[in-house]
Amino acid sequence: MAEFINEPAHTFNEYLLIPGYSSAECIPANVSLKTPLVKFRKGEEAPISLNIPLVSAIMQSVSGDKLAVALAVEGGLSFIYGSQSVEDEAAMVKRAKSYKAGFVRSDSNVCPDDTLSDVVELTARTGHSTIAVTEDGTPEGKLVGIVTSRDYRVSRMAPDLPVREFMTPFEKLVWAKEGTSLKEANDIIWDHKLNSLPIVSETGKLCHLVFRKDYDSHKQNVNELLDDSKRYMVGAGINTRDYKERVPALLEAGADVLCIDSSEGFSEWQKRTLEWIRATYGEKVKVGAGNVVDAEGFRFLADCGADFVKVGIGGGSICITRETKGIGRGQATALIDVCAERDRYFEETGVYIPVCSDGGIVYDHHMTLALAMGADFLMLGRYFARFDESPTNKVSIGGTYYKEYWGEGSARARNWQRYDLGGDKKLSFEEGVDSYVPYAGRLKDNVALSLSKVRSTMCNCGALTIPELQKKAKLTLVSSTSIVEGGAHDVIQKEKSAAVK
Repeated sequence: MAEFINEPAHTFNEYLLIPGYSSAECIPANVSLKTPLVKFRKGEEAPISLNIPLVSAIMQSVSGDKLAVALAVEGGLSFIYGSQSVEDEAAMVKRAKSYKAGFVRSDSNVCPDDTLSDVVELTARTGHSTIAVTEDGTPEGKLVGIVTSRDYRVSRMAPDLPVREFMTPFEKLVWAKEGTSLKEANDIIWDHKLNSLPIVSETGKLCHLVFRKDYDSHKQNVNELLDDSKRYMVGAGINTRDYKERVPALLEAGADVLCIDSSEGFSEWQKRTLEWIRATYGEKVKVGAGNVVDAEGFRFLADCGADFVKVGIGGGSICITRETKGIGRGQATALIDVCAERDRYFEETGVYIPVCSDGGIVYDHHMTLALAMGADFLMLGRYFARFDESPTNKVSIGGTYYKEYWGEGSARARNWQRYDLGGDKKLSFEEGVDSYVPYAGRLKDNVALSLSKVRSTMCNCGALTIPELQKKAKLTLVSSTSIVEGGAHDVIQKEKSAAVK
């Protein structure tokens, strides 16, 4: 007969934190969100730690090299998606690792034969007012000019006017040679009162752009996540099929940490993958595993050599694994169970294996709840998919902007490796959907707001660090009516009444 667990599986929305004593030192500015990313022994420090407890999901619609850089600037880490060729994933990792702070790869480009209407469309789509004109229209082509909003007037110029007719040509540009330092580039910008400075190779090809507006921001990024060579740190996803080819390529490209991307981690396939990595590289290669939803699953991956363990099955906003296969567990219950086992494992072995909560985060306060329940850091998909830096298109629907967002188990991604059970190399049925999420702007602005809420709530609980929060937190289950009570109720909100008029 099947084993029955009669305790209901709960979600984050069914819990609240009870405030604790807050001393005069408990102010958000004093809160540290530093947290371990990979395992370490008692009395030692983790080889890799995050400065904020956020990592981006291993998804096509979330984690490209542009988001990897933006998140590392804030102190978190991206895991470049693995549902692409080995070569393409390694190239993404390499671009993130080779990115130099302040030196921006141009992602708004046209060629001289393009038209004013092409420029207007590109600006509307990207929001960028500085557009590089290269011979072939690529980011690394030979630079022939620059177009800014000062170079054209839509109301006075024909839509089919070629770019070459109104661009600022190369011979009139102020530019700098490849190898120029950021300080030298900023000095040139200030001396010549420029908004941007092209960095050009000896053969005239565009390398980077340096922007005036970025100058102050680079001084303020105190949480940047950097390796020993002062390069941004980046992770990468792997699967349980081609790891013998993919892992070496990703490591050569500079990946700092790997993670097995799988919908269900309690498997022989993950064990084989971890054993091969340990036999080939020993402990120097850091690799996470998952996903699991109970103590037994955690213990299995811990014994297999995982550096961190991901928790969550079916809780993602685009995941339909629970309704298609009937497996999973409420994210809060799964997380509490796994974190309790992590602590038992630490007491028994002296080895602390961080836990990553993957899925189920709907509101910002769910982040704090997950950390209080024991998570060391959180993996987010929908949250990051909304931002400028995610690799998907921004679209207008009914006058409102959205970003595309699809699951790895959707027909669009067809990431069969993530759902691999050792059978045919195909996705037999969908376990994810194709969707849109409301566009939210820059990653930097949104992450700052979300984490300000986390810090404030931690102060309400009398905690200045994540371990202190986990020690002091008091959590209570809530009823459906108390959830209603927790929001605005029994009033007519002003914005709604105005809309009625």
